[in-house]
Amino acid sequence: MRQIVSTLSLIGVGLLSVGVATVAFSDSDDHHERHEREGHQRERHEHVRWLKPRADVAPVANETYREECSACHMAYQPGLLPADAWQQIMSPEGLADHYGDDAWLPDELRVELTTYLIDNSADKARRSRSRAFAVPSDGSVEGALPRISETRYFRHEHHEIPSRLVAGNPQVASFSQCNACHRGADEGVYNEHQVVIPGAGRWED
Repeated sequence: MRQIVSTLSLIGVGLLSVGVATVAFSDSDDHHERHEREGHQRERHEHVRWLKPRADVAPVANETYREECSACHMAYQPGLLPADAWQQIMSPEGLADHYGDDAWLPDELRVELTTYLIDNSADKARRSRSRAFAVPSDGSVEGALPRISETRYFRHEHHEIPSRLVAGNPQVASFSQCNACHRGADEGVYNEHQVVIPGAGRWED
């Protein structure tokens, strides 16, 4: 009888040991799989960040427009505003008081550039980010020219960024300086994973 009890005890201890070992191996496997999965996710994120970016807004294709506008500021892509906004900006009255400056153009040139901007505006673009800019803003000061930074989409994408990193940052100064943080802005690349704010580093929303 004692021998039977002893044998059963040994079997019980053996089964318990196997169970503990199984749980231990299971926990170890789960931890390994989780670690591996997180590693793959990080790799995918880095791959997306450093992959050669695709222009999500059609780049400027009119060299005359580029030359005229980039003399004072970045040549904003037509796909960043809808047609009616460009119409207002490029009107004789709009150019006479172009955000505080006189940007007068000969009538023939003004019509040429206006046509280019309207034909390639946000509401006529095929790229999804441009189409988002076609949504009207919530309203601006009466009589003021439309601004890209006041469109509904722009505000949605930038509302989490503290003012101290933009207006309070001498290396940026204003949300209108797209290429200060979006290094590929001139080529129409506004990938949020590649935003670098001068003096602050990479921005992760």
